[in-house]
Amino acid sequence: MEKLKYKVIKNKTQYSEYCKKLEDLVFGGSKDNGIKDEIDLLTVLIEKWDAEHNSFNEIDPIRLLHSFMEDHKLKPKDLVEILGVSKGYASEILHYKKGLSKDVIRRLAEYFKVTQEAFNRPYELVSPVNARLKNASVMNTKKQIA
Repeated sequence: MEKLKYKVIKNKTQYSEYCKKLEDLVFGGSKDNGIKDEIDLLTVLIEKWDAEHNSFNEIDPIRLLHSFMEDHKLKPKDLVEILGVSKGYASEILHYKKGLSKDVIRRLAEYFKVTQEAFNRPYELVSPVNARLKNASVMNTKKQIA
């Protein structure tokens, strides 16, 4: 019996190895049908691991966006081009001052190759009344004037 080339991913090391192998195959440029099948198999195994170990639901959409930007070495000006929005709007999104529109969610999901649900979740915005305060615990509360 022939030994399997790939197995179900069991740990992060194996996951990283498979991701690297997939990247090499995809960007290698080969048109061989065997390579296409190998790419498909690796994609299925990696997606299965991602689905089981994904922490998107534990992180608010803006922190997730910051993380993706860091991973892809993107700057806020790159986000302006990707989303087709103004610098001011991109800045307000990144600083929790404006929410994500449906169009922005759609573009982010498409660009980063994730489901729209990753960005389409509630999160707290900074209240303009308290924008000057640095204590995050009072982000969405109104200042009481005595």
